[in-house]
Order: sequence, then structure tokens, then C-alpha cells
Amino acid sequence: MAARSVPGPTPDSDSAAGEWARYWQYAELPDLDLLRARYVRHTFPRHSHEGYVFGTITRGIEDVGLPGGTVHAGPGTVVMINPEVPHTARAGAPEGWVYATLYPSAQVINDIAADTTRLRGTVGFAETSVLDPEAARLIGEVHRAAEEGNALAADSMLRIMVARLLSRHGSALPARAPRSAGTRDAERARAVLESRMAEPPTLETLAAELGTSPFALLRAFKKQYGMPPHTWLTDARVRRARRMLDAGIAPADAAAEVGFTDQPHLNRHFTRIVGVPPGAYQRERAKTYKTGPDSSA
Repeated sequence: MAARSVPGPTPDSDSAAGEWARYWQYAELPDLDLLRARYVRHTFPRHSHEGYVFGTITRGIEDVGLPGGTVHAGPGTVVMINPEVPHTARAGAPEGWVYATLYPSAQVINDIAADTTRLRGTVGFAETSVLDPEAARLIGEVHRAAEEGNALAADSMLRIMVARLLSRHGSALPARAPRSAGTRDAERARAVLESRMAEPPTLETLAAELGTSPFALLRAFKKQYGMPPHTWLTDARVRRARRMLDAGIAPADAAAEVGFTDQPHLNRHFTRIVGVPPGAYQRERAKTYKTGPDSSA
């Protein structure tokens, strides 16, 4: 059995005004990230995730800004966000919010759907916020079991929680609409930005390379990805920096590689989007691998 990971702060241990966060991965469940935090002043800018988000509030109110409007999530509420859906988050009350969040990969959710439902293809959730105290409790139980090093319980609770939400709110995501000229331009622009992340072109240059106008490209990109190119690029840089930190690359080197001017620039955007600084994120990742199945501890 893997050695136990030292638990981070819990909702019962925060000070009256302090913020804290622990973003980590349990070695026995490598396709799942976990975040437990209390935020008061922190705000998450518009961003998206490659996988799914399941979050529950244990105290306070979180305002989650989604394409369909703002969700005011309180205790007992479960927020479900599908992959690549842009969203923001901030405190919805003066005392902020305390929450536990799970970030399973798309493969995990689709495998559970194939095993427990008739849904096929890429599954998703039509509702973004539901009052479900039992699912909320299960999210907390996944965190608790992972922190205690109980892989069987963590995996079981995760699957029970996901199956419950899929049976009540799951659906197959609709097929993409036929690709328009604007969609094609947005996809080509994204590919250019991904390939030239460290030295991206200006909007005018990018539009000229693609044979369109700056404002037409701006509209098409925002329609396709839910955010303008510069916002998307910042999010993409943080995603790539995370993968580099996972591989053990120093934050300063990751900052330079993805196009941030220096490490403080990476620190600022990484902390805003991920919820913890890159150094703290990497330290938790190092703990994950040291306490994994191959550890001699």
C-alpha cells in the first residue's frame, strides 16, 4: 500500500480571515486532481479544463460565471462543469467560500458512463449546478479517503458519485455543428498560438496570416472557445506550464518556455487560474510520486 500523504488544511482549520489551498494528486488515482481550499479575495479569471470539474461548497458562497449565467453555489450544491467550458469564480459572500473539488479526466468519466449508463460517445451534464447533499458528501469522502491513503475507498466513492450524477443529470454531448469559415479560422488561429506560444503574433498579424480581419477573427475565436485569443493563450500557457512542472522542470524554466516574461509573471497567472502558486503545486506533485506505489516508504 502507498505511504500516506500528509493531509493539507481542512475546512475546520482555517483562520477567520485567512485563505489556504491544497491542489494535489493521489498516486493511486493518477487521472484525478484534487483541490480543497478557502478563498475570500481570490478570483479565478476565465479559463477552462481539459477534463471535468465536480465541486461542492462546505461553507460560504461561490459565484461561478458560466456561459449561461452566474451560479450562486452554497453548501450542499454540486457544480458540474464539462470539459473546455470557460468559466470564472469568485466569492459570493463577504466570508468567501470553502470547497472541495475533483478534476477527473474525460476518460474516467466516459468509462464510468459506459459501465453504468446507456450513454455513448462523449458524455456531459446538462445542468451546471444541482442541490444534492449526498453527492456533495461523496465528494468530501473522496478527498478524505485520498488524504488517508485509502485507495479502495477513494476509487469507490468517486465512481459512486459520478454514477449518481450521470444517472440524474448526464447526457451525450451534442455533435458539433457544421464547421463554418469562422470556425475554421478560429481553429487555425488556435493551432498557430499553440505552435508559437513563446512568441505569439499580434491579432493583426495573425488575422493577416489567416486571410481574415482582426475583428472577424476576434468574434470567431470568442464564439468557438468562449474567450478572446489573448485570454485563451494565457490559459494555454498555464496548462503547458503545469505539464512541465509535473515533469520536474523548474518554474523559472517553465515560465521562459511557455512565453511568460519571468517567473513572477508565471506565478501571478498560475495562481489566479490554478488556485495555488506553481512552487506549491510542484511540491505537492513531488509528494505524490514519492508516496506512490513504487515508494520504499
